[in-house]
This record gives sequence, C-alpha cells and structure tokens, in this order.
Amino acid sequence: MKMILRLIVSLVFVIACVVFTFSYWQARQEEVRLKNELERRASIIADSLKLSVEPLLPAEDRKYLQRIVDKFSNRERLVGIAVDDIQGHPVLASLGLKPKLKEYPKVLAHNIQEVERLNTEYGEFISFGKDSLHAYSVPLASNEKTTHVLTLFHDVAFIQERVHRIWINSFWRALVQALLITLTTTFVIYLNVMKPIKKTTEWIKKIRRGESPEKLDSKNEQLLGPLAREITKMAKSLEKARISAEEEARLRYATESQWTSDRLKEFVREKLHGKNLFVVSNREPYMHIKKGNGIECIIPASGLVTAIEPILKACGGTWIAQGNGSADRETVDKDDKLQVPPEEPQYVLRRIWIEKELDDGFYSGFSNEGIWPLCHIAHTRPIFRENDWEAYQKVNKKFAAAVLEEIKGIDEPNILIQDYHFALLPSMIKAVRPDTRVAIFWHIPWPNPESFGICPWRQEVLKGMLGADLIGFHTQFHCNNFIETVDRFLESRIDYEHFTVNREGQTSWIKPFPISIDFNSANNYPAGAAETKETLLKKYNIQAELIGLGVDRLDYTKGIVERFRAVELFLERYPLYRGQFTFIELAAPSRTIITKYKEFVDEVVRESERINARFKNKGWQPIHLLMKHHSHAAIAPFYRYADLCLVTSLHDGMNLVAKEYIAARQDGAGTLILSQFTGASRELKDAFIVNPYDVGQVAEAIRAALEMPLPEQRDKMLRMRAVLKDKNIYRWASMLIGELAGVRVEKA
Repeated sequence: MKMILRLIVSLVFVIACVVFTFSYWQARQEEVRLKNELERRASIIADSLKLSVEPLLPAEDRKYLQRIVDKFSNRERLVGIAVDDIQGHPVLASLGLKPKLKEYPKVLAHNIQEVERLNTEYGEFISFGKDSLHAYSVPLASNEKTTHVLTLFHDVAFIQERVHRIWINSFWRALVQALLITLTTTFVIYLNVMKPIKKTTEWIKKIRRGESPEKLDSKNEQLLGPLAREITKMAKSLEKARISAEEEARLRYATESQWTSDRLKEFVREKLHGKNLFVVSNREPYMHIKKGNGIECIIPASGLVTAIEPILKACGGTWIAQGNGSADRETVDKDDKLQVPPEEPQYVLRRIWIEKELDDGFYSGFSNEGIWPLCHIAHTRPIFRENDWEAYQKVNKKFAAAVLEEIKGIDEPNILIQDYHFALLPSMIKAVRPDTRVAIFWHIPWPNPESFGICPWRQEVLKGMLGADLIGFHTQFHCNNFIETVDRFLESRIDYEHFTVNREGQTSWIKPFPISIDFNSANNYPAGAAETKETLLKKYNIQAELIGLGVDRLDYTKGIVERFRAVELFLERYPLYRGQFTFIELAAPSRTIITKYKEFVDEVVRESERINARFKNKGWQPIHLLMKHHSHAAIAPFYRYADLCLVTSLHDGMNLVAKEYIAARQDGAGTLILSQFTGASRELKDAFIVNPYDVGQVAEAIRAALEMPLPEQRDKMLRMRAVLKDKNIYRWASMLIGELAGVRVEKA
C-alpha cells in the first residue's frame, strides 16, 4: 500500500510541476499577446485622433478640442485622453481623467521626455494609485515642430483578469487530472500488479507444497509478463529438481541408474575433461524470421534438433549449422554467432551462409535427390548429377573451414557431425587436425551394398566417412550394411569381432546408438494443460469420438498414402466406426522445391479427398489433413487425446514421433501402431508392429487398437514408457560421447 501511495504522490507532484510550468508559459504568452494587442490598438486610435487634434492646436480652440477628446474617450477600455505641452504642462484632458491627473501630476513626465527625445510614439504601463493603466503618447507638431504630446490611457485590468483566469483554470485542470490519474493508476496497479502478484504468490505456494498448479499465463500479465516468465522457468527448474531428487531416491532404493541431464553433464565433464563439444549439422536449432515489423525466433520441426539440443544444453559447446531464416543475419554478432536458447543461453550457435544456387545442388540435389532415396530404399529412384556432387563437396569444404576455425588453439577437440549432409567432412577435418576426435552419426538407414553401389561417388563418400573415429547408426543392421559396403567397394582391413575398419592407418569404430528423446522433461507435455479434447476438436472443426493420429513431414518414405488406404479399408470392413473414428494427419511441408516431393504432396491431397468424398456425411469426414508446420506445443494436445498413433514409415532410421507419443501419454492410455521398418520397432515391442505395405494388416491393427481394453492399453503403455525412460536421449549421448572420448588420437 505504501508503494501505491508513493507512486500516486509522485505522479501528482509531477503533474503539478508540468501543469505549473505550462500554465506559467501560457499566462506569459497570453499577457504578452494582450499587451501587444493593446499597444497596437492604442497606436491606431492615437494616429486617428492626431489627425483631428493637430490642426486645431494653433487656433487654441480648447472648447472644440475638449469635445473631440471627450468623444474619443468613450472607446472600450479607454480611460481617458490628455494633451500636454512639450514642457509637461497640462493643456486639456477628458472629463474622467482630470481628477486623476491632478492627483498624480508627474505621472506623464517620463512619457513626455521619451517622446521629446525620440520624436516618435512611446507607450508604457503605469500606475494611477491602485489602477494599472497603459499610457500611449504621440507627438503633436505645429509648423513641423513638436509642441504638444497626446496621451491615451487604457485600462489593463482585463489583462490581469485573463492571466488570473488561466491560473484558476490550470488549478482545476490539474486537480481533475490528478484525481483521474490517481483512480486510473490505482485500478491499473491493482489489475496488472497487485492481482497478478497475489495470483503468482498463490501459484508459488502450490509449487512449494509440491502441488501441480495450473499454468501461469505470462501473456496476459502486461506489466509482470517478463517476471512471470522468469518465475515460471524457476518453478519448472524447482519442479524438475524435485522430480529428479525423488527419482534419484527411488533409483537408489531400487539400485537402478537412470540417465538425466545433470548426470550427463557430470559424465561429459569427466570424459571430455571440461572441454566443450562441437556439433555440426545442416539444420539449425533456432531460426529467426521476420514477422511484420519484428523478428520472431522459432524452433524448426526436426527430429535431429529434438534429439541433439538436450545434449548441448547439458554439456555446453558450439553448434555449427546453416543459417536459413529471413532474419538470421540480423541476429548474429560479427563472428556469425549468438547465444541460445534465447530465454536462457546455454551454448553457442555458429551460422554458416550458403548461396542459394550452391545450396540447391548440395541440399536439394545430392543430399535429398541422391543419398536420401538411395538409403531409404522407398522405391524412389535416386538422381545423381555432376554439378550436385560438386556443390556437395564445396559445402562440406565450407563447413570444414568453419569447424577448423572454431577448434583453433584447442587441444584434442571433440566433434560430433550429424547426418548424411556431411559424409565428406570427417576426412577433411582429420587431414588438417589429426588430433581431433571425430564422430559422425548417420540418422537415416544405411542400405545394402547392392543398393549403395548405385552412387557414382560411392568410394569418395565412404572415404569421407571413414575419416571419423566413430561412425554411429541407429541399429546393428545398419552397421552390418555399412561394414559390408566398405568391404565391397574399398580396400581396407575389417575387424568383424570389434566392428572396426582400418584404412591407411585410420581406425573407425562402427557402432549402433539407438537415438531417443528427453523423456524426463515431462513439462514438454503437461497433463494439466487447459485444452480439453472437446476444445481441441472444436478448434479444428472435427466431429469424432475416437481419434487416430499421424505426425510426419510430407515425405514419401513416411507411408502416408498407404496409411490413408489402411484407414479406408478399416472403414470399409467395419462400417460401425463411420461417424465415430477420424484420422488426423499433422503433415509438415518438406523440400517442396524438389519435383518428387511436389508430386507426393499432390498424391496425399488427392487420396485424402477421394476417401473423404467416399465416406463423409453430416459434418463428419474420416481424414483431416492439416498441412503446416506445427510446434511441439501445438502437437502435444493431439498426442494426449489420440486413441492411437500410426507410425507407418516405409523405411526409417529410428522415428522419434513414436517415442514422443509414448512420452506424452502420462495417463497410460492409447496405443501405438508401428512399422516394422523403423528403428523404433526394435525397442517398442508392445506396439502393434505392422508391415506398412500390407494395408489389410494395418486396417486390422487399427480395429484391434480401438477395441483393446483400457487395462491392457495401460499395461503395454507402461512397459513402453519404462523402456523410453531408461533408454532416453541422455543415455544415447553418454554412449556416443563415452565412445568418442575413449578414442586414441594422433597428436598434431
């Protein structure tokens, strides 16, 4: 209350000072204006009267002169008129003025002297006792010689009255403003400060008591928004620490050991001896885009970002990636770097700039029209062009230069390269810095030797990758394919017992590292979110009791068309589910400049429209295709309320959507239908494992999933959640970094 009182007193004081200053200025301006106006008016009257009086002075007709003077004295605010000789002796005066001139005979002496000295008009503000007047004198000439002085007396009381009125009005204006501002300030402070503080205090009390309060909405707290956001982060940290402490106690009791962010941080500090980790990928974890007149920071939809960022948040270091955002250049420093995440910086992002023509050949061309279909074996013919290969080499060299610049002066740096965009990068780095520890993780499948042999530059790709000390894949099957491919196309020494390749003195370890997600971060999918199933469906105009869900990039390897046909067959076989079951596909556009992807998008749209046209009725339709980029926050409600999730990739390295769905189901309900061609199917044995090409099998899996009793759903979901809880992203990182740290390198 004292704070509010101090604020109000301060505001009233400031208002009073401002009003006083402006009132003083206004009064002075008005006073000057009125005085100037009065003097101008006196000058006009004096000049007019002078023309009438001057000709009569030699005649000394005082009676006629008196009539003229008395007549002119009737003008507004004109007190009287006097005529004196040049020596200051009164000649005549208007009737009302004579008594005052007799009482103050010397009042005009100064005016007459100034007129005589200057031989021109002269005005002055004088006092006749208690009266304030303005005396304006003009010379009267006879025979071209000044002999008399004509003086007009104006009352100036109206000027003082006008100035006084300004001050009175200013006082009342200031009083009303102070009152209104006091009331408004009190209301605003209560609404935007006191009420949010009270709400925040109660919220913190609930956190302190270990309860799970509703989300603290910082968007509606205009004044306390930043504070609310920071308090929310602090509360999340406290909640996370509390959960970690409880989990640690439980694990200690159960003699188990679970990987967490804190444990990984300590592990990395010990293994890397306090050195930072350098991560290289094509896609950046944070992108800045222009939105209206401002800049917005977004997280690109990417399984790679989902998997890798928790590691750098835990370990610190530098992430080197290509900058693609429209405002990316405006948000970096002179070294093309910035601290991320924006709200709580924990590591450095270094952006690399690639010209569009070069990027088209590197990314759209060789990477995604060549290597991607080659490795996925999804019945799409890979395309290899000479100029795409040249662009791929140039971009890899550009990234190599950036990495070498970042590790300059660092002894035995540790570098983690991500994915198929940088197959040549390991050998480029090792050629200059043999003391580096380099790992490359291949996030997509590795095909058999016959398939990989299609690539015209197969030997160059393999040689580039074998520059790494550690080569990681999701599954042992992909490791086997890689070893066999090296054996087929390169001269090298292969140790099948330890799964190593030795070529020209460089030893590369080939190991499986099944990637996962940050399962411990339960706040990513809060169970107590405000949005209900009803409000979610209403938002998208969906009428259904049962929901199936698919979350994918619009990529031909994801089996989306086959999935739609399975839904069609399911509704055909089991018509009772028509009007009850709806399948929602959250499809993010991807690589739309590539012809094959454009054709695939058209095919997906055509199939959804065809199936909807066949079955839809009374506002219900079987498939809702939502084609746009969805944030994690937007996807989370769909995960929570979907009765089943379909992950039917035709070929996939791991597929983290399956794991995200399980992590989101804290209620234990829901079922997962999973393709046998995903890496995730090796771990999630309690899912319905299907062949995505067998539409009938997938349709039967949908029926079985929807009809599975809730207790059985929860048993299966509990077992899958236990797997993910144990095999989380921190365990994956510890395995990968532990293996990398154990590599013996050649001193530079």
